[in-house]
Amino acid sequence: MRVRRDRAPHDLVADYIIVGAGSAGAALAARLSEDPQTSVLLLEAGPPDTALELHVPAAFSKLFRGTYDWNYDTVPQPALEDRTVFWPRGRTLGGSSSLNAMMWVRGFAADYDGWAQAAGPRWSWASLLPYFVRIERTETPADETQGTAGPQSVERQRDPRPHTAAFLDAAREAGHPVTPANLASGQGFSQTMVSQHRGARASTADAYLRPAMRRPNLRVVTGAHVRRVTFDRSTGSGTDGAAADAGVAGSGTDGSTPRATGVYVDVRGVTRHALARREVILAGGAINTPQLLMLSGIGPAEHLAEHGIPVLVDSPGVGQNLQDHLVAGLAPAARGGTLFGSDKPVQLARYLGARRGMLTSNVAEAYGFVRTPVADRTGMAEDLPDIEIIFASAPYVGEGLVPLPSEGLTVGAILLRPRSRGTIRLASADPLEKAVIDPRYLSDADGLDAATLREGLAACERLIDTDALRAVTTSGWVQPEGGEQMTPVQRAEVSMRRYSHTLYHPVGTARMGTDAASVVDPELRVRGVDGLRVADASVMPALIRGHTNAPAIVIGEVAADLIRGR
Repeated sequence: MRVRRDRAPHDLVADYIIVGAGSAGAALAARLSEDPQTSVLLLEAGPPDTALELHVPAAFSKLFRGTYDWNYDTVPQPALEDRTVFWPRGRTLGGSSSLNAMMWVRGFAADYDGWAQAAGPRWSWASLLPYFVRIERTETPADETQGTAGPQSVERQRDPRPHTAAFLDAAREAGHPVTPANLASGQGFSQTMVSQHRGARASTADAYLRPAMRRPNLRVVTGAHVRRVTFDRSTGSGTDGAAADAGVAGSGTDGSTPRATGVYVDVRGVTRHALARREVILAGGAINTPQLLMLSGIGPAEHLAEHGIPVLVDSPGVGQNLQDHLVAGLAPAARGGTLFGSDKPVQLARYLGARRGMLTSNVAEAYGFVRTPVADRTGMAEDLPDIEIIFASAPYVGEGLVPLPSEGLTVGAILLRPRSRGTIRLASADPLEKAVIDPRYLSDADGLDAATLREGLAACERLIDTDALRAVTTSGWVQPEGGEQMTPVQRAEVSMRRYSHTLYHPVGTARMGTDAASVVDPELRVRGVDGLRVADASVMPALIRGHTNAPAIVIGEVAADLIRGR
């Protein structure tokens, strides 16, 4: 495809170019720009985060399939009745932290110690805990491991629905511990702590970028779609930006290593060559980052050749190791008092006037961790869960793409540690064409993923059957449709196969590691080239038993320290 090249003098020049202004990218840009002697160029494909719905917590699903969403879909999933699954991803300042359900769920220490086994001690829980503390500004922290002075506001919900307390009562009745959220010593069932400030969403655009954008050495360009990274054969510590893109495959005949010099980026209909004096850092997330690496000639050589892309580095791991949290929800009908009716004008007036009411809800107002019998069969440590139970005071149906149909609740099971692995592949060499997403849900050869999710749904049924939740529900079902005519086993199977969807946590497609097969090394440097790093959820070797926004911000913070030599 012919593109219009920029012939103007280079004004897109900086020491560091960061691609993607999401959870990690915003934190990274803010931290690097703290040094007044360092210039930072942050490129974001989406528009500025100006829409009201981006800031009203309960409105996040209104953004799906819209201007601020990358609007992805998977390929058909054989284990899910050949359904495609909608994958929303944030396409604006703040990235998916501007589009998510604001759940601040750190995960378990063992998750990060698992990262350390793959990528070295820098990534252990003990090493990363100071970063969590640095990040957080926690309202009424539960213990000393929760930060109180960081940029990211983590607060209690201002106006939770009454059914959330009933759900926590149900957890107690079922024998589960109810604990404060994010305890380092262990976690049970909790009311969700949210990335909000005074009832409004607090994205990384709010927490990190807006304060940093006052600095003259940080330039943020929105509507900037990066086409590929450019390279030369320089082996020095930097470049003056004068080198042309090499555009050839493999290492140089003198044994030199290709060095990233910048990116080609479309800005207002013109393809510009933005130049990096020191480094390019990709922070586009688990879909866009591997796509951009492959478009730049870094990826599985055979796959790149299929699309006519010259191979710069044969890196078979790019786009592999895709993992995601699959959630299957049961939605019993409720007697009232849910989020049904949150779209009425009176609720908007209450929100705008006092930051109170239904619209302050993050929808998923509580959650908890359970261990199923399947965990014992896999050798999982005895103190670790394999299912998260998520609760919403609303029937979250139709992947969030349809209005709430009636009064109802959602009690869902999340597969925390999937064994199934998927891929991100190129559809073509056109950087404007969406990548091919195949998470291969429930595809593990032993069937343990499906077995675990069935057990998780059985735990959901037991909660729904407690006195606490029977007091606020009816005998009817919003989902699965006709559920009152089914057995619990039948409801579980239908919910898993027909209604399950992503919990929006894709990771792993440019995994970090100490092994030569990893895409990036423990310092997040892309193997086979110089001057190029990755800092986003794609580097996570494995999913955490939690939610990925908090650790993605941690990765941005760690990347800043690595780049600054701290």
